[in-house]
This record gives sequence, C-alpha cells and structure tokens, in this order.
Amino acid sequence: MRIFAASLATETNSFSPVPTSRASFEATFYARPGEHPDRGTLCTGPLFAARRRAKQEDFELIEGSCFWAEPSGPTMQASYESMRDEILDQLRAAMPVDGVLLGLHGAMVAYGYDDCEGDLIARVREIVGSETIIGAEFDPHCHLTEQRVRGADVVILFKEYPHVDFMERAEELVTLVVKAIRRDIRPVTSLYDCRMIDVFPTTREPGRAFVDKMKSLEGRDGVLSVSLGHGFWMGDVPEQGTRVLVVTDNAKAKGDALAKTLGEEVRAKRGTWYPEYLSLDAAIDAAYAEPRGPVVVADPTDNAGGGAASDNTNIIRRLLERGMTDAAVGPLWDPVAVEFCHAAGLGARLPLRFGGKAAATSGAPIDAAATVIGLARDGHQMFGSAPVPFGDGAGIRVGGVEVALVSRRVQAFGPEIFSSVGIDLASKRYVGVKSTNHFHAGYAPLATKVIYCDGEGPSPLDARKYSFARIARPMWPHDELPEGRLVL
Repeated sequence: MRIFAASLATETNSFSPVPTSRASFEATFYARPGEHPDRGTLCTGPLFAARRRAKQEDFELIEGSCFWAEPSGPTMQASYESMRDEILDQLRAAMPVDGVLLGLHGAMVAYGYDDCEGDLIARVREIVGSETIIGAEFDPHCHLTEQRVRGADVVILFKEYPHVDFMERAEELVTLVVKAIRRDIRPVTSLYDCRMIDVFPTTREPGRAFVDKMKSLEGRDGVLSVSLGHGFWMGDVPEQGTRVLVVTDNAKAKGDALAKTLGEEVRAKRGTWYPEYLSLDAAIDAAYAEPRGPVVVADPTDNAGGGAASDNTNIIRRLLERGMTDAAVGPLWDPVAVEFCHAAGLGARLPLRFGGKAAATSGAPIDAAATVIGLARDGHQMFGSAPVPFGDGAGIRVGGVEVALVSRRVQAFGPEIFSSVGIDLASKRYVGVKSTNHFHAGYAPLATKVIYCDGEGPSPLDARKYSFARIARPMWPHDELPEGRLVL
C-alpha cells in the first residue's frame, strides 16, 4: 500500500488589507518532502499521523510539500498555482498510489479561484484516477463546497473550537482512508446546507453538547464520521455558510436523514451559539467591576487568525483615555515598534509610535512615552501542544497599560505572548486578547472571568456589516432564514 500526503492551507478574509503571496507561506510554514517536523501542526495532521502509523499498518508513505500562511487576503494567482503544481508534480512522481491524504484549511481563496481546495482535489483526482482513495482534513471554518466534497472519498473536519483536536481528527482520517483502500468500508457522503452563518465556540453551550452528540453518533449504525462546517463569515464566495457533513459506510439514505436532522438542530439554535459580546466601554466597565482579576476580554474584531491586521488601537487608546491601570493588551502587530524597542534596550524609556499602520480600520497610531519592560527574540506561544512563533517581541508600559508587541502577525493562543515580554498577567485586572475563541484553552484557566467585546476593529462578528457581493442569497442573518437543503 502506497499513500501520498501533502498540505496547502490558509484562511482567506476577502476584506483583509494584508496581501498573501507564496512568500507569506514560506515565511510562516513551508516544509519540503522529508522536512516536516516531528510533530503535527494545525493543517498537516494527516501527514504526521500517517508518518507515525506507516510501519505499524504496513504502508509506504510518500511525503509531499506542506504550506501554511497566517490568515489574510486572497492569495496571488501565480502563488497558489506554483504551490499547487509543486504538490501535483510530487504526486505524479509518486505514482502509482493507493491513497492520498490532504491537510487543508478549507477557506483558501486565490485570485481566479473561489475554491482552491476544490480545484486541488479535482486535479489530484485527474492524476490518481477513480479507484484511489482521497481523504482530506479541514478546519471547521471552511467552505464545504460541492466540488471538494464530491471529489474526495473521505472528508473530516476538526470538531472543537478552539481547534485542539486536529490530531485526533487526523488519526480518524488515516484510519478511514486505510480501511477504504482495503475495501473494509465504502464511504459515501451526505451534505446539508443550513443556509446560514454563525459562530460556534465549543467551550460553551450549545456548542459543547452538539460536539458530544456528533461524537456519540460515530462508529455505529454505519456512521463513520459527522462534521459541522461552521463556514467562514469573512469569505466572499458563492458557497459560504454553515453545512453538516455525514460520512457513512454505504448508507446514503441514512446519512442524508442524519445530516438533515443535525442541520435543522443547528438552524433552530441560530444566534445562540456565540456568547454575548459587549461594547468597548461596557467591556471595560464589566472587567473592572469584578472584585479581582485577571478578567480576560477577547476582541474578535482584530483577530489575526481571521485575517485582520491585528494592529488596531481602539481598546488600548480607550483604556489610556479612561486612566485605567493594571491592564494588558496583546498581541499588537508592529514590527517597526518592536525593532525600536530592541534598539533602545530593556528598561529604556522612549517616544514610541505604535499600532494603527496597516489600514484605516487599524485606527490611529498611538504616540506616547513608553518604557520597555521585556524583550524576546524568535518567541513562541503554545496552541495546545504546538508551539506557534510570534517572531521578535517587546513588552511596553504606557501609563497603566502594558502592551505585547510582536513582529509576526498572529492571534493570542497562549499566555506566553505576554510572559515572554515581561508582562505578568496574574497582577492584571484587565487582559485584552486579540482572538475570537482560540485564546480560550490557554487563558480561561488563568481568568477569574472571560468576556467578549466589540473592539470596533476591521473584522466584526456580525456578518451583516460586510459588503458581500458574491455569497448565495437568501442566507441568514442577511435575510429571513430560508429552507435548508441537501446538497449531495
């Protein structure tokens, strides 16, 4: 048995001012064949899982290239095509193969390609033919298009948000693909379109119970896998939206019925999945009203993990204007300010302009006398067991507010983004993190309370605030909820 594995992944925010090229991928994560580290990463889990299991399950793994770029705007056409073709050329050289494993995000868009993953899978199918089993793992913030789901034999999504289960799902994908190659199972897929868009954290109800329910359905009565595709509300593509995917062992009618039942449950609970989020000032008031800290305040509107620049200054400015103390905010992307802090040195006090650089939606830069309280070179924060680099960093203090500046655009995953640059979160009343929900695993254990706010940044959670031109209508919340539909 011969299996080929590769990865090409990013999450495209159609409204992001940050351009994406091949250089963006190579600067973030690029592993040629044989260069992949000895650990799984967010979208390379299938390759790493297959590497660990090849000997024990008696198959040969042929590794292809792996690419990942931090979420941002659409990828340049030539860049996408060059990465895609690099993987396809490696696949051709590996032929014949019995299976293909692809680690994908699922919300990648390039100029000329609304559905990069669908295009890649279709071209893989042209090379390997109809008998080879193709398996793909997606992030739940994907566009579950008909082309990609039809093109692959087995599709599995992470279930958790934060995505702490990417390796568990990768292991499941490898298991099902190997079984399908051996003809122990015959996977068939059902896909139900909820015709809505929402945000589905699984750290709270009703998301927690829904994930547990999906898991309980798997492994019996012919159900192989159940996934909820949340959709990515900042992708302006025709097949945006929330969809339920069910893979059964040759039980299409059962899969269709289950996908519809789960889809209707999702639709019935629309608008209740994400917690209430407060206005900027209300969030500050709520945090300081708590008898003790730290209160963690998440701002999803400037989340680099959703394609924002992560250099918006609204919250920092308001904390300073109100004279708040014992506050920390981060990460703020500003390579220039980081460089100046490193040049000045630890303990230095310097006039510093920081933030507010990428676009009008970044807010105005802040000019202040800042004290350098911590410095880091090639810093990392933890996302579960995976280290995520944030580049060089600097901690600064302005009045009663401390800010974690980073040279590499990234969201808040773990508290190391602060501790690495001299910021002690235990002493803070207010800890502002630029993240939608991935922060939760790392910060909730430290917090006396977690609240969410609208920092008035470039990526609001309310999908109605975007100037969509290409999504299929009607769709909730833009319109009254239309009837759901079975896509395949």
